[in-house]
Amino acid sequence: MRELNAIALQSCCGRALSGGVEGSNLGVVSDAAESPKVSVILPTLNAAAILENCLASIGRQTYPPERIEILMADAHSKDASREIGRKYGATILDDHGRNMEEGKRLALSHATGEYVLFVDADNELTHPDYLELAVKALAANPQALGVESYYLPSPKMSSFCAYLTHRLHISDPICWLLSVQPVLAGKEGEVERWTLPGHSHAYPLGANGFLFRKADLEAVKADEHFQDTHVALHLMQKGKREWLRIRGRGVHHYYVQTLWGFVQKRRRATVHFLNVRHEVKASWMHEKPPIPGWLACLYCVTFAGPIYHTILGLLRERDPAWLWHLPASLGSVLGVAWGWQTHFFRSKDDKLIADLQPRQTLKQNDK
Repeated sequence: MRELNAIALQSCCGRALSGGVEGSNLGVVSDAAESPKVSVILPTLNAAAILENCLASIGRQTYPPERIEILMADAHSKDASREIGRKYGATILDDHGRNMEEGKRLALSHATGEYVLFVDADNELTHPDYLELAVKALAANPQALGVESYYLPSPKMSSFCAYLTHRLHISDPICWLLSVQPVLAGKEGEVERWTLPGHSHAYPLGANGFLFRKADLEAVKADEHFQDTHVALHLMQKGKREWLRIRGRGVHHYYVQTLWGFVQKRRRATVHFLNVRHEVKASWMHEKPPIPGWLACLYCVTFAGPIYHTILGLLRERDPAWLWHLPASLGSVLGVAWGWQTHFFRSKDDKLIADLQPRQTLKQNDK
């Protein structure tokens, strides 16, 4: 299987290098003998509409393909997800879990790389040199807990999706309000060092193109109780309060294309949160957020706050995508309320999370 991985990834990488990528700095392909192995963790469930876009971006990386292993934890997809994964040399693992994060935990338990890259099927690495630069940056900065992606807009996403991911970065107005603003601690070339102000840990880190050291994940026993953003939180609590970004690079996050799809996603995320709240002893939302959760929900339904930030965003960034802020704020509260109701009536349904998954597409595929 490793030989097939290398052949598939080398083929994709070669096509990308010959065709070129506009606006990217490809750099020099790393020497395989000196490159640490990277395990790519990729959970899937009926993701055929977006999965090839994700895997192709991994195949285009300048990082030596024989030093990349793709571990795809598939929750028994009924579409072509597994076939697409095999096409790109992924190792397919059977995910029998009932919650979204159990697939990542499963794949992580099989990871053999020195570094671990978490991607979702709705991610696309923006530049072929992202992984190469991220690994080098993390190796050169032992004080950093990992490398976070910038969420950049793409022609394959709607203006609503661009608002959620590029403008909010956190993909939800309520979570956006509960997050503190990171502070740039320093930069050297294309590598930026970021931290959080004061003693707050209220900022979600760890998904969508985030790179960790495997040793750090093992130190917090991530393969036993993995919960997305909580891994970074545990590392922060142990003293690693700094992380890195590569300037202008990261992922296109095709979170959802429509407002109705967003409401469905927030419903599903709320059900998941309620399912695991007794298992998880810590949450970034409880780590000294700027405002309490009830006030964030009140902000979303009072119109005045969302309208204020819409105007502020339009003036500062000249981006009409900010016009989505008011409807998205209302949609977020609706999704949360719907999720609570769904959990109350169907909490014992093991297939609930799978049943609630909305269909995700790329804009160019929408009809």
